[in-house]
Amino acid sequence: MESRDIILRPVITEESTSKMDDKKYTFDVDVRATKTQVKKAIEDIFDVKVTKVNIMNVKGKEKRQGRYVGFTKKRRKAIVKLTDDSKEIQLFGEE
Repeated sequence: MESRDIILRPVITEESTSKMDDKKYTFDVDVRATKTQVKKAIEDIFDVKVTKVNIMNVKGKEKRQGRYVGFTKKRRKAIVKLTDDSKEIQLFGEE
């Protein structure tokens, strides 16, 4: 897998944006990706140094349409901590 195939999108929530002050960034990653693959992909794409990667699996939520029940797509979430001397990742446009 290539770096762009592993990292799907950044997760932008109130909690994840507050963690950006501590140089922790949250991304949705491929469900088959490992911690070392995520670390290498982040370092390749954003040109930063990663110290720690935490990965969690998020189950799909149950959804109903009338009497039919289904589930949303399951996903894998990675929280990446950068070194103190590395630059910040620009998720939004220049401010």
